[in-house]
Amino acid sequence: MSTQPSQTVYHYLDIGRLGRGEVLRLFLKDAGIEFSEVRYPYDENWPQISKQLQEQGISRTGLVPALEYKGKILTQHIPILRYLSRDLGRYDGETSWEKYIVDAVADIYIDWRSEWVSNFMHPSEKYKNESTPKYYNLVGKYYAETEGPYLLGEKVTYADFAIYQIMDNDRRTGTIVEDLPQSLVRFMDVFEKRENIAALIEEGR
Repeated sequence: MSTQPSQTVYHYLDIGRLGRGEVLRLFLKDAGIEFSEVRYPYDENWPQISKQLQEQGISRTGLVPALEYKGKILTQHIPILRYLSRDLGRYDGETSWEKYIVDAVADIYIDWRSEWVSNFMHPSEKYKNESTPKYYNLVGKYYAETEGPYLLGEKVTYADFAIYQIMDNDRRTGTIVEDLPQSLVRFMDVFEKRENIAALIEEGR
């Protein structure tokens, strides 16, 4: 598959809103980056498609999301978000401390996401009763350290997209905690009203 260097192409599975690629898709919409989508069926043909993606140089690991951006191919969704944030000069902290906070919460999300994937089809009682309360409590404390609504206050960062997505995924699989920290209730309410992504979120409900 050949594209012009100036084109931005988003490669992901055709699985709706539950995948990690949706974090990147929401980010691209919010940033106003125009892109085309290539979706792949997640069925018995996926192993062969994955191999083809490696052969075509679209994904070194054969995993998606992958993003063709300014003549480069980016993979792994959190590193992609960090790269885009630096390239755009926004969606990240301004001071070393702010950057640390954003990176720390993003790393917590990676652990949380890994547990969510392991419990996707059949959530365990441990995940529902121990893991999710732990993560919501931990992340809620970070969000409560500012007046909000975002992690760094009024400035949205790439980590906010990741936290929104894992909370939305928990909501869709019935594993979200009943008593959310108030800081996260405020965050979800404001995030879902962001102009460039509100329609996209509503469309996926």
